[in-house]
Amino acid sequence: TWKCAIMNIPFGGAKGGVRCDPSKLTLLEIEKITRRYTANLLEILGPDKDVPAPDMNTNEQIMAWIMDTYSMHMKRTETAVVTGKPLILGGSLGRKEATGRGCMIVTLAAMERLGMKPKKTTVVVQGFGNVGAVSAKLMQEQGCKVIAISDVSGGYYNKKGIDLGKALEWTAKNKTLAGFSGGESITNEQLLELDCDVLVPAAREDQITRKNAAKIKAKIICEGANGPTSATADPILQERGILVIPDILSNAGGVTVSYFEWVQDRVGYFWSLERVNRRLEKMMKSAFTAVYETADRFNVTLRIGAYILAIDKVASTLKLRGIYG
Repeated sequence: TWKCAIMNIPFGGAKGGVRCDPSKLTLLEIEKITRRYTANLLEILGPDKDVPAPDMNTNEQIMAWIMDTYSMHMKRTETAVVTGKPLILGGSLGRKEATGRGCMIVTLAAMERLGMKPKKTTVVVQGFGNVGAVSAKLMQEQGCKVIAISDVSGGYYNKKGIDLGKALEWTAKNKTLAGFSGGESITNEQLLELDCDVLVPAAREDQITRKNAAKIKAKIICEGANGPTSATADPILQERGILVIPDILSNAGGVTVSYFEWVQDRVGYFWSLERVNRRLEKMMKSAFTAVYETADRFNVTLRIGAYILAIDKVASTLKLRGIYG
């Protein structure tokens, strides 16, 4: 909800899931679980009620099953009931890369505020999934040097720069970075403490804690994952002058392009990739500026500034609507 408020998106927020290990299930079993889950949520779901989107261990195929199951029960095709769908079923160009692209946009905006030039900036990315890999690739395209990457199997460091093309080819063939020869093998813990300018934790929550916050050497931390920095680490990072771009801003690219997809489905007219990316960049930059200026005005961190901005918007909306009764 706060993330959508920051981005000026007319959505709320919620999470839901099924307790299972999809890696141990067949595709047919995953489909059956998805369809049963959707059927049990029919009263909650709807283009004007609740619109799910992909998250951990889900993909566009699962979104397609949700859309189809809902549509079958409604006796009409409802593409706008879910986002992150395949293009052929009403998906949006740019949706897969949106979260990583959003991270890149706000990181560059933060670098500009600090007077940092891309060609003189080193980047470390933890997590090489949809968010981390895209962030790394786009940051490199902007001129930054990506010196380390990692996934669940471990990390790889190369002070001359990681060949991301080879890394992406490797993971496409082997599913993980395990065995990648493009850098020195290190642990995820070591990766977080590398000497770099920008650190992008895009794996799991609680990666930066009070135990390692004092060892972080980055000037900017862009939270690609949800909650990668613990509450106890924040004051330590603040005291050390490290700028943390909070998750409710930095990884909002995904929900923003989900909103674009929903709009396109409702209108029945689909945008070009250039239009999607242009609008995403405009909204991410605008949100970053609003958060940065709010934080500066109240002399707080970007995280607190983001919450001040979001809560103020939601509170103002509720006040204007008033109470019916």
